[in-house]
Amino acid sequence: MALRNCREIYGRTLVELGQQNRDIVVLEGDLGKSTMSCYFEEAFPDRYFEMGIAEANMTAFAAGLSLAGKIPFTNSFATFAAGRAFDQIRQSICLPNLNVKIVGSSAGLSDYGDGSTHQSVEDIAIMRALPNMTVLVPADGNETRAMTRAMAAYRGPVYLRISRADLPDVTAVNQEFVIGRPSIVRGGKDAAIFAVGAMVAKAIEAADLLSEKGISIRVVNVSSLKPVDEAALKAMAEDMKGIVTAEEHSIIGGLASLVTYVLRGTGLPIECIAIQDRFGQSAENLDRLYEEYGLTAERIAAAVVSVIAKNTA
Repeated sequence: MALRNCREIYGRTLVELGQQNRDIVVLEGDLGKSTMSCYFEEAFPDRYFEMGIAEANMTAFAAGLSLAGKIPFTNSFATFAAGRAFDQIRQSICLPNLNVKIVGSSAGLSDYGDGSTHQSVEDIAIMRALPNMTVLVPADGNETRAMTRAMAAYRGPVYLRISRADLPDVTAVNQEFVIGRPSIVRGGKDAAIFAVGAMVAKAIEAADLLSEKGISIRVVNVSSLKPVDEAALKAMAEDMKGIVTAEEHSIIGGLASLVTYVLRGTGLPIECIAIQDRFGQSAENLDRLYEEYGLTAERIAAAVVSVIAKNTA
């Protein structure tokens, strides 16, 4: 599978959208060459606002632009976009339900070199807890492009979480993205892995490992974490012997919380692969962190074996 960088694709797509709609404006928290909002600055300098290291002011300013009829996209690292500007997101954007798009870049553990201060392991939980907020996490470059276009067309607050890492393509080039709809990226009949973001590719790797043992795995991409079609999620879990969730996020408030809530009462055994209530840390590369936090194909595969065993015990 080809590796592509979602930040790069996001930046290029933003320029395409800017060509189509003059109301789209972009705000940046002094990280344009990392978030890739710099492409929009080059194309439309009069619609680009460099706000400096002042995420709260950037977010409040975006609310004002929205009230003036613009469609603002704010950009920073996810830990700053969701954390440092939380009060402004809650009070100035979500309470009045304004049409502001918040893009959290270098999400999860993907900024492996800068350590815990720059690694957002709780941002999904923060954003999911806010009424009126939509929360989206692309699994690859194809979905990043489709998702960016969908969020621009959607009216209301949206949080987009983008990894810093190069990710393999796991969705089709022209696959339609619909806010709220999960999708099956691999069919299977024994157990299901519900995954999000970079963990979708890991889930496919786990399915490959398990297929060698004669275990057939369904992989579901839950790229819209709020809203989500609960009936569709339940249908994708039907006839399965067990469920595993996989996310590059805290065990608290993310995909594990969502899936276990939706599937409550089904009696299905569920195991959750996630970060166990810890902050991140710096490392030589992202794979070292995935090993440290148990976010590997091997750990996902082992969890699948465990839930199947619980079902047949």
